Amino acid sequence: MKKLLCSIAGWLLLALAAVGVFIPVLPTTPLVIAATVCFSAGNPQMVRRLENNYLFGPYIEGWRTRQGVTAARKIAAIIVLWGALALSAFITRKLWLAVLLLVVGLAVTTHLLLLKTKKG
Repeated sequence: MKKLLCSIAGWLLLALAAVGVFIPVLPTTPLVIAATVCFSAGNPQMVRRLENNYLFGPYIEGWRTRQGVTAARKIAAIIVLWGALALSAFITRKLWLAVLLLVVGLAVTTHLLLLKTKKG
């Protein structure tokens, strides 16, 4: 039963992460890492698939080994983050949402910059 519940939780977190790709307020990478933790108890095959994923594999490895992520990945994540936030603010044209997105962007950027930087 535990394996099933952990697997279901992993799929739900992964689904939220997929939504987070399109909605900048949802933190995609932490949700993928949380899904990996859930899958590790219930679906080892899914863990391997996530670890081998081009986009999320290095983040999962950096989290698991506590080595961090490369500077290049940090820069890429920040660029994608601010591009998505700017596009969202432009499309919605709501001041309150633009302010919210700005706050979220600053918080996520700060988090990314404070992550340990992996050599190489």
